[in-house]
Formats: sequence, C-alpha cells, structure tokens
Amino acid sequence: MKKYILLLAIAFILLSSPILKPVFAEESVDNLDKVVFQTLERIETIVYGGPQTGGLLPRLSRAEKDIFGRELPGSLTERQTAIIEFLEKETATQPSLLFKLAVAEWAVLRKTYPIWPLSRRVEQLESITDGLKGDGALSGRLEKLITKILPEGVLANTITLPAATIVKASLTKTLSVKNIKLDDKLVLNLLEDILFDGNLVAPKGSRVLAHISKRKPPRSFGRGSEIEIEFDYLESIGPANIALVLGDSAKQAMEADAAMYGAAGASIAGAAILGPLGLVGGFLIRGSDNQVKEGTVFYIETESEVNVNAYKIPGQISSITTSGDVVAPQGNIPSNS
Repeated sequence: MKKYILLLAIAFILLSSPILKPVFAEESVDNLDKVVFQTLERIETIVYGGPQTGGLLPRLSRAEKDIFGRELPGSLTERQTAIIEFLEKETATQPSLLFKLAVAEWAVLRKTYPIWPLSRRVEQLESITDGLKGDGALSGRLEKLITKILPEGVLANTITLPAATIVKASLTKTLSVKNIKLDDKLVLNLLEDILFDGNLVAPKGSRVLAHISKRKPPRSFGRGSEIEIEFDYLESIGPANIALVLGDSAKQAMEADAAMYGAAGASIAGAAILGPLGLVGGFLIRGSDNQVKEGTVFYIETESEVNVNAYKIPGQISSITTSGDVVAPQGNIPSNS
C-alpha cells in the first residue's frame, strides 16, 4: 500500500512539474500562433497585396474596418474566420465577395485581376464607372458598383464542368535555370474565359498555378538545359481550385493553334510534351538558350469532371461574349471529344 501511494505521489509530482508542463503548453501555443498569423497574412494578402506590419490585433482591426467599416464581435479566431468566409465562401443566399468582384471586373473589363489587392481592384472599377475613388468600406463600395453595373445582382450557379475542358495560359515571367529552383511555384495568366453552357467559370486573367518539377543546367558535350513544368490547378471564379493535366485534348488544341505554335518558337515547338509515358500534367523544355520566355503559351486541360460555382451570364451580356461553347476550342470541350 505504501509503495502504491509512493508511486502515485511521484507521478503527480512529475505531471505537475514546471519542467515538463511548458513543453506541451508551448508547443500548443506555438501552433495556435502560427495558424492565427497565417490566417491574418492570408487576409492581408487579399486586401492589401501582402502581409502588413505591427501587432496582431491592430492589423486585424484595420482589415475589418477597411472591409466592413467596423470591428467584428467575437474572439480572435471567430473574427478571422468570419472575414475569410465573407471573402471566399458563399452563403445560402449570396456568393463570396471575391466571386462578385471578379464578375464585376469581367462585366466592365472582360478580365479579372486576382493578383491585385482588393483595394486596388475596387478603386479601378470606381475610376472607370464613376471617374473617382469612393469612400467607406470596401464591401459597401463594391455593392454600389454592382448595383450600377449589374442591377439584376450577382448569383452563383453550381455547374458540372466536364473533364478535358481546355485551359490556355501564359507565363508571366521569363524562366531560366539561373532564376528558378526545384519546387518553385509559378503563376500563369489565363488567356481566355472558361465558359460552359452559358456560365462563366473563370474569366480571362484568372490564375493558373504550376511548379518547377525538374531543373538541369547546360551540361557537357553540348547537352542543353532542361526545365520541367508541372501544372497544378486553375483558380475558378468560385473561388475553387480545378486540377489540371496535360492530356490528349490539350495536345490537339495546341497543335491546332498554328499562330500560338509559331510564336512560341524554341520554347514550345522544341519541347518534349510529357503525357502518359512521362509526367502527367507537365512540359519538359529543352534548349540551348536556357530560357522559357515570358508570354509563352501552354495548353492544359481539366483533370476530371468537377462541380464548381459559376456565373450564369444574363442574356443582354451573353450576346457579346465568345459565341458557342463548342466552336471555340479554348475554355470549352473540344468538338471531337
């Protein structure tokens, strides 16, 4: 009995020891802090174009006031969650703010600007429609713009986007073996609207994400450099990430586009297009110039059928969009599929 009591006492002392407790407590706090700051930086990147400086609470308060015109109630986590959901997620009655903003940009400019901060995107629309910058919260200013641009409002429509929908994108910077490294993230620019059955899935200007999966500098005996690009996903208007691959439909579309093929020159015409026997979803570019030029065009396709939120284009607008979902190969199902 005494031995049992002694063991219990030792166990209690060890568990309550200040030497052991902070290990778990500090790890938990560190993880929480990491998530909190990552979420805040994500919010600031959307609103301002990148993470801001200063304390956590003042930064959060500033973002709330710029978006809503006031601070939100609740705990720190609740406030951050509310902002992210308002920016990126639809409700039962309303699409997300970013969805509505992209539709407004497309209605006025036939292009969206997702790499710009929210403030700049709203100001650009105000400058074009009203001739001057508005005042007040960004969300309210966007709603005023939508009332003028699209008085019928903006609603999300869930559609099923087929597999093998063609996506045409271009590099936004020149790549060389000197300025890239393995696993570097790449952002490409969508060159044409993704339209399906009268719905806008992704406007021109949407982001296409890829990464560097191989990098080899020039080698001996005249062997050129190699840059391998693997495509990841298209950011739709949803917003949602639609997985991409390099399949037969994309290869056929690339070959059919004579203008693009000629303009690509050494970058694409001499590329080894990797498919089922190689890298599914990517391009291997070999050459002596060690570069893949800015503006180089790539064709990829959606990996599988996927449900996404889209914008049902009203009749008065649809008449001036690209006509025919099957006629135009870019952003649509190839006619022979």
